[in-house]
Amino acid sequence: MLATEIVEGVRAGSVTARRVVEDCLARIEADANLHAWAFLDAEGALARADECDRLRQHGRPLGRLHGVPVGLKDIIDTAGQPCECGAAAMKGRVPERDSWIAAALRAEGAIIMGKTVTTELAFMQPAATRNPVNPAHTPGGSSSGSAAAVAAGHVPIAVGSQTNGSVIRPASFCGTFAIKPTAGIIPRSGVLATSGTLDQMGVFGRSLEDIGLLCDVIGGYDPADAASYARPRPQMRQGATADAPMPPNFIWFDMPYFDRLTPAARDGMEELLGALGDRVERIDAAESFAGFIAAQKIIHGHEYADLLGWILDENPDGLSKGSQDAIALGRTYGQAAYDEAQDMRRQAMAFFATLFTEFDAVISPAAPGEAPLFETGTGDPICQTIFTLAGLPALTLPLLVGDNDLPIGVQLVGGAEEDDRLLRTAKWMLAALAE
Repeated sequence: MLATEIVEGVRAGSVTARRVVEDCLARIEADANLHAWAFLDAEGALARADECDRLRQHGRPLGRLHGVPVGLKDIIDTAGQPCECGAAAMKGRVPERDSWIAAALRAEGAIIMGKTVTTELAFMQPAATRNPVNPAHTPGGSSSGSAAAVAAGHVPIAVGSQTNGSVIRPASFCGTFAIKPTAGIIPRSGVLATSGTLDQMGVFGRSLEDIGLLCDVIGGYDPADAASYARPRPQMRQGATADAPMPPNFIWFDMPYFDRLTPAARDGMEELLGALGDRVERIDAAESFAGFIAAQKIIHGHEYADLLGWILDENPDGLSKGSQDAIALGRTYGQAAYDEAQDMRRQAMAFFATLFTEFDAVISPAAPGEAPLFETGTGDPICQTIFTLAGLPALTLPLLVGDNDLPIGVQLVGGAEEDDRLLRTAKWMLAALAE
């Protein structure tokens, strides 16, 4: 069931929250070989479901996610549950307080099933999670478990994070809907910090309305988060269900990394662009965007080393060689290079602010191709790099299929704080392609 269907069913009494949780637990048990969960709180989830059912039976107010099971990436603190961030160096860590996200979910009646697997410290080192479409392939990363859990039907919705391509890429590989909202919409308090500039939260689901609803619930202003802003947020569920007042305009950039696209991704996107016809304008951006890609790498590496280097210094044996190398590389980026990269980021933000006065969305592949084999790593995040740098809302739609019958997502990117418009545009596109 979709999250919106569960909410309606629990409210109407046609289904109980306990039955929903029991069904989720059964699927999780049957799919244990996917390794999507770092920690599963079956007993706590059932107790919470019973509480949700009692509240409904007694006529109490019900939340926007009342009775809906949800998974949280294992970098998001939940009081009394392990949060080990995929790292041996953080083994045994149990937070005493909820993150903003966990608290917001509980307040709206959601049932936190547990913690989904993350790559080590939310970086590139592969985790144990397998792709539910084909377990021989990676689910992507770093939000590996969240994408896999939704794709496998373990939970209808889940929360992840993205500093480069860690939400949109795994959603593309696993064939789910996902959105990374505008930077600052979802507070990061109580979430592992890997880059103060670039860390952004995102969500997975099986419909546009579900991901819009989840973002509405966990979004808000938190003065403890430097990226959070004190003004109203876009109403995303409303955007996901609204009709576009007129056919939207798309822009396609021929990017400097498109030589990495597989034939299936390239051919699929060309077919899609042909179906959209004159709604799409094409521009060659290969030369002008190259500096943005380099800027993201420097900012991410510099801040990753600054925030997490203490783990390497205090407990090097608790980190993989991949994470050790990432911290060492980040320490090579000097202050001048970092300041220049931040200036490039501001230029990217200014460019896109102007662009979205004329266009509703950028359209692009969500990944260079289908999920690679498990042993090769978590895949290439390049298709998100520039848009994450600029803090723009991005979503992926499970529309294409590769040569190995694995999904390839189509990415739409919108203007900052126009997430509702982006979801509305996605709804229009899905309807137009179905005609």
